[in-house]
Amino acid sequence: MEKHITVTGSSTVSWKDAIVQTIAEASKTIDYLGDVKILDQRAKVSGKKITEYFVDLDISFTIDRDRD
Repeated sequence: MEKHITVTGSSTVSWKDAIVQTIAEASKTIDYLGDVKILDQRAKVSGKKITEYFVDLDISFTIDRDRD
């Protein structure tokens, strides 16, 4: 059985870094991560520069029914 969750992450470096950091953080508490789908990307702008990158991810993981 597979389950999906939507998570939002951010980075001050790039969208790619936001994705990598969000997956790394999710993997600390969720076992059996599977696919990742990028749902949305947006950024915070200050002056003429992007100061923060945001991503919304759909992360799937397998449920282990035999786990205690």
